[in-house]
Amino acid sequence: MTNRRSFLKNAATLVPGTALLSTVEGCAPPSASHAERDWFEEIGVKPFINAAAAYSALGGRNMWPEVVDAMEYARTRNVIMEELQHAVGRRLAELIGCESAMVTSGATSAMTLGTAACITGTDTDLISRVPDLCGMKNEVIVLRSHRYSYDHGVRSAGIRFVEVDTLEDVDRVVNDRTAMLFFCKIMEENSPNSLAEFAAKGRELGIPSLIDGSNTVPPVEGLSSYLEGGFDLAAFSGGKGLRGPYSAGMLLGRSDLIEAAHLNNSPNSVTVGRGMKVSKEEMLGMLAAVEVSLTYDYSVEHVRETGMVNLLAEKFTAYPGIQTEVTYPVTEGGRPHLRILWDRSNVPLSVEQAQDSLEQGDPSIRTCYLGLADGHLEIGTAMLKDDEVDIVVRRVGEVLAPAS
Repeated sequence: MTNRRSFLKNAATLVPGTALLSTVEGCAPPSASHAERDWFEEIGVKPFINAAAAYSALGGRNMWPEVVDAMEYARTRNVIMEELQHAVGRRLAELIGCESAMVTSGATSAMTLGTAACITGTDTDLISRVPDLCGMKNEVIVLRSHRYSYDHGVRSAGIRFVEVDTLEDVDRVVNDRTAMLFFCKIMEENSPNSLAEFAAKGRELGIPSLIDGSNTVPPVEGLSSYLEGGFDLAAFSGGKGLRGPYSAGMLLGRSDLIEAAHLNNSPNSVTVGRGMKVSKEEMLGMLAAVEVSLTYDYSVEHVRETGMVNLLAEKFTAYPGIQTEVTYPVTEGGRPHLRILWDRSNVPLSVEQAQDSLEQGDPSIRTCYLGLADGHLEIGTAMLKDDEVDIVVRRVGEVLAPAS
């Protein structure tokens, strides 16, 4: 039986800095075959070609190399998590030019914590009661046209939405139970009121406002522009356009509300955010992502994606039964996409059936979600590799123009 004495005796015979060090760091020295191990193959997970976008369900965006380096740096170092969270937040606020900031476990977490902050402030008794809001502020005003699936992040704090058609209706429904006003940036295009008008209404009433800007960066200026436009809080995804850790995000805004969000978050135990942990690796990774993104020339990506979309369109001309058109969906920050159209009388497939054929094929190909592509078959190139272009063209041709 191994005991403390025998362990120390055996450890004394080790070469200094080898096996014992590996035990402390939590991993063994890498073997020659380590890099060659195909984990996905081993566990039966099938990779796919991403001809859609950096959707969360498809794994988000590939991280910057600097993000990986920052996460590796944090891996073997111990710090107090609250100290790190506040230090990273201060640095992010300096970089972005906002009052305060914190790293969250994604944009949805940022919306939950931001809403909770508007309800509770820094009152620890109220914080411990969320999402049971009996006797507390429990209403959030939202434009009816801004209701969407991800607003569940706001509702997770226990509130109920009060829907209005226009800002003119806000004065009619606001009361002492109103905790916050909520706005979704990607819904602004079809909105009766602009984000600036909405934020101004919150300021006029003295009620904090939160905007979901989750998938609207780049342009990187969006990190500060919503707050400069009058919003008190802004939520962002970290694992999409910013190319940070997949499960990270940010909440930016007023210092008093960010402090309240911290108190509603992990590692504090009796809180709605206890399960929304962010690791030290993700915190540094998010900081690195913002640093790189603020200096990166995103026009390079626009040029690349535009060129790839045009190349795809040219290659599809080899199939007489297929037509294409370029779109710039607001849900993807105006990035160029390619819409695929075909002769339904010759190939009577629905869009869903075409997508299913592409997904079930070899290799599997994923295209843009129907709801985010106005019900069309649409290709995004943000995640598409150069050597995958011909594969996508061939497979789409096989599905939609088999007789060509």
